Amino acid sequence: MAAHLLAHEVADLCLGKPPLRSLTVSATIGEALASLKSCEENCISVWDCDHFKNVDCICVGKICMVDIICFLCKKENVNSPSLALKSPVTALLPKDSVLVRHVQPSTSLLEAIDLILQGAQNLVVPRETRFSGSSRRKLLQKSSSTRGCTLHNGRKFCWLTQEDVIRYFLSSIGLFSPLPTASIDALGIISTEFLSIGYHSSASLATEAISRSLVDQTSVAIVDEDGALIGEISPFTLACCGETVAAAITTLTAGELLAYIDCGGPPEDIVRVVKERLKERNLEGMLEEFEIDPSDISSNSSLSDEELPSPTSSRSSGGRYNKSSSYSARMVRRAEAIVCYPGSSLVAVMVQAIAHRVNYVWVIEEDCIVVGIVTFANMLQVFRDQLESMMLGHFD
Repeated sequence: MAAHLLAHEVADLCLGKPPLRSLTVSATIGEALASLKSCEENCISVWDCDHFKNVDCICVGKICMVDIICFLCKKENVNSPSLALKSPVTALLPKDSVLVRHVQPSTSLLEAIDLILQGAQNLVVPRETRFSGSSRRKLLQKSSSTRGCTLHNGRKFCWLTQEDVIRYFLSSIGLFSPLPTASIDALGIISTEFLSIGYHSSASLATEAISRSLVDQTSVAIVDEDGALIGEISPFTLACCGETVAAAITTLTAGELLAYIDCGGPPEDIVRVVKERLKERNLEGMLEEFEIDPSDISSNSSLSDEELPSPTSSRSSGGRYNKSSSYSARMVRRAEAIVCYPGSSLVAVMVQAIAHRVNYVWVIEEDCIVVGIVTFANMLQVFRDQLESMMLGHFD
């Protein structure tokens, strides 16, 4: 059984995946922003290439909208976001990062899992399409001057992610019986170290935590005084808001930010609050750079100060979590976080995460107190250990 699972190579998990869109290390953050807005992907690969010297191209990292948002929220950039956008895209890449790793199509599934458990978020896998001779040189020259090019070293590449591997295991989940029905508590995969911020705290205090959650592929919990989960600041949700949310993070509380990022567009009253606070803090540059288009404002979503969501009101209005929720629970103004309980089974948590396209699930108690978080990395470690046991049993 283990031999059957491990016979697969990473190429088998990359079938049908689209080629990477990319930027060169010489691009600016503004160019990266334009590229992200013009494509459907939520991140873009960054490459170090010199096609004219016939040197192999290397993917040195990836960037997404949240990288740009957090960069713009830095103290040195809030006064002049337009100048910050002229910075090189390399300013967004962590030093000595292992978040992106190159692998060959023939790399075994076990090797890929080990790389992910060592910290890799994305594995860069070459596709099988090849070019040769003069056509290859022409394509290389053309791609070297094209924003968003997909060709490197005469080949196209794609990502392999944690989600891809988890989906693979879910498709073969019956082979791991009875592991899938074990509770996440019994498996010991609930991480009690997670990122959080108080509901009434300034959202700007969460900037570093948001950056960390992006690296960890998790989220930042918003909790009340008792540690109960009110909502979350999700990198995925922030990315959907675009770079203008940097102004909201700079001026709003965590609770106000929940209302701002919900419902597909910020309520008009909260937009007014953001503008007033930017003026009070003499952040005219950010105000001018991030003028919010009225068409982005949610219709029928204007809130008065008294109507802004609060931990108390959400608790009484049913916005808090309760055991009757099947997989997720609606929070303040339809913001959604995915939750489970210590007794939830491994397979149920896998299904929740995959169905909602997140790499984590919050773990709460009956009283909604956050006790931890379960991530894809936690799950992969369980499967990695199980595969090793299977292999030892096979050889014995």
